[in-house]
Amino acid sequence: MDQLALVGAVTAGLSVTATSWVMLKPYRRLGPRLRPYAAVARTRLARSYDVRGQAGSVSGGTTLASLFGPILESMVAWLSALVGATDDQRQALRLRQAGLYSGLDQRDRIREFRVRSLGRAALLGGALGALGAVFGGTRAMVLLGLSGFVLGVAQARSRVTTAIAARQERIRGELYTLNQLIAMRTRVGGGVVDAIRHVVDRANGVFVDDLAEVLRLHASGVPMTEALRRAAALTAEPEAARTYNVLATAQDRGADLGDALLGLSVDLRTQRRDDLQRRAASRRLWLVVPIVLILAPVLLLFIGAPVPTLIFGTGG
Repeated sequence: MDQLALVGAVTAGLSVTATSWVMLKPYRRLGPRLRPYAAVARTRLARSYDVRGQAGSVSGGTTLASLFGPILESMVAWLSALVGATDDQRQALRLRQAGLYSGLDQRDRIREFRVRSLGRAALLGGALGALGAVFGGTRAMVLLGLSGFVLGVAQARSRVTTAIAARQERIRGELYTLNQLIAMRTRVGGGVVDAIRHVVDRANGVFVDDLAEVLRLHASGVPMTEALRRAAALTAEPEAARTYNVLATAQDRGADLGDALLGLSVDLRTQRRDDLQRRAASRRLWLVVPIVLILAPVLLLFIGAPVPTLIFGTGG
């Protein structure tokens, strides 16, 4: 009983700690918000623009954070392979494509995702372990706790994948209209920079936010072609990457941007129409399943009910 009480107390403590990590809002540093304004001064001083963001102190400035911050960072680094890619660059790219923790630096974004994912997994494992301890004993507590932790880890991975897919769907929904707007702006005499600025000032959305970041990089001293190539490399949607490459080519070589964007819009509309037709066909197929599982047995019973009477001459 003493061992069971000790294990229950440890499980409850881990659950409370994980709950605090999950429920608390991530700390948003002031550096990412001030960095676009300081970029111009950095370029004038012949210093490179920090595109990815400078990594600030993760442990914060308090004494408690300074003492336990390195320990927590070591644990997160050791368990980071469970909740995502071990490579920080790949993990940062996936988080950027998913749009998670966008107000933080690259290092803080990775840290928040890993810590909160581990916190959710520990919370779920602690909750299931407590239920197992109450109803099934020590073995059930350990088994359910490990199962809950593994389930939480799998949920953390699928959360990023689902967010990336949702963001891709939103970008595809915005691209057709925005390509038309950019093409019309260039047809009336505006260049690539003017067309992008015109769209950013009058529209909103995921793709518009990426275009706004391209404009901020260009205003800080990064060439427009390089900023567009960078956006094409970082985006999760292939059609958006094609649009960025077309804009970069038009900016670099002076090609006809209107016809290229209109062609991309036609291809995108055709692709979306084909996707909708495939989804409609699959949903029609799923509509047949309730008919087969519910109505077919009832129909067979009505058809087969007179068979015993016809064969044996007695009631069924």
